[in-house]
Amino acid sequence: MKYLITGITGFAGPNLANLLVEKGEKVYGLVRGSNGRENDIRDIVPDKNYQKITFLYGDFTRKKDVERIFKQNKFDGVFHLGAQSHPPTSFEDPVGTYIANVEGTKNIIEGIKEYQRGCAMMFCSTSEVYGIVEEGKGAITEDFNIRPINPYGMSKAISDVEVLSSANIKAAPFNLNFFVTRAFSHTGMRRGNKFSISSDAYQIARIKKDLQEPKISVGNLESKRVVMDVRDCVEAYYLLMKRAVQKDERVIGEAFNVGGTGLYKMDYFLDEMLNMRGLKGKVTKVPNPKFVRKIDIPVQVPDSTKLRNLTGWEEKIPLGETLESLLNYWDKKII
Repeated sequence: MKYLITGITGFAGPNLANLLVEKGEKVYGLVRGSNGRENDIRDIVPDKNYQKITFLYGDFTRKKDVERIFKQNKFDGVFHLGAQSHPPTSFEDPVGTYIANVEGTKNIIEGIKEYQRGCAMMFCSTSEVYGIVEEGKGAITEDFNIRPINPYGMSKAISDVEVLSSANIKAAPFNLNFFVTRAFSHTGMRRGNKFSISSDAYQIARIKKDLQEPKISVGNLESKRVVMDVRDCVEAYYLLMKRAVQKDERVIGEAFNVGGTGLYKMDYFLDEMLNMRGLKGKVTKVPNPKFVRKIDIPVQVPDSTKLRNLTGWEEKIPLGETLESLLNYWDKKII
């Protein structure tokens, strides 16, 4: 099968590319600009995989670029991962977030609708669309109300609904082969250092190299999250996509939560990594207002039963291995 990945130079994209190549699939990656940005992913994509990826150049927020891509290339499926995905940044630049996440997604929808109606598409939404759900209300299922509380979540919610509508309206020009994934917290290699957990790992690596005082800037360590490895997350994407390209009605027009198990305070992940590097009790945690969200979600507990029952997906990578891989990633990046 031939798959296009938007956002291939981001966080989940390169991890997904590795998986697809290793599964024997043909991988195309959309890259904004031809200045060599695709080489950034070599930090986790080995050369044997990298050489099997075909890079296409264009900006999915530009309609003409998207039209050209779909006119010139034929795909079985599109993993639409590209987005402005940082909630705090969405408060600083809500317009840019809207353009990337809503207008960009609309361009992908229209490109497939016009030129490749048989092509499947996974829209990477987010657990942020659910907003604040009180811990006592139980694990979040796909039937929970969509009530985003930040511009990022709002932008994803708009496209989430449009993608599902495009699949569920059983009449031309809709009736498209689309589905939605709502991933909960995940981390691992290539997670940006402005995101929690990865920010901690980045600072730990700098402390170990004597590039930073033994002080770590932190946000709200009382928030609770269920965190999975990004490699497990993208495997769920792939399992669903395989069914979508076969036009499985249990996938088309449906949303799927993708989330792990095991709820912890954010402080737990930091302490685990400090212990792994022999820094437990030797580092001061310094609250940084810049790391605290304007509106925080206190707790998120996912229910991924729908995904698990349909595909048999399960987490394979233990949390300790995930945190170790993240620490190793920053150890190698910082010189």
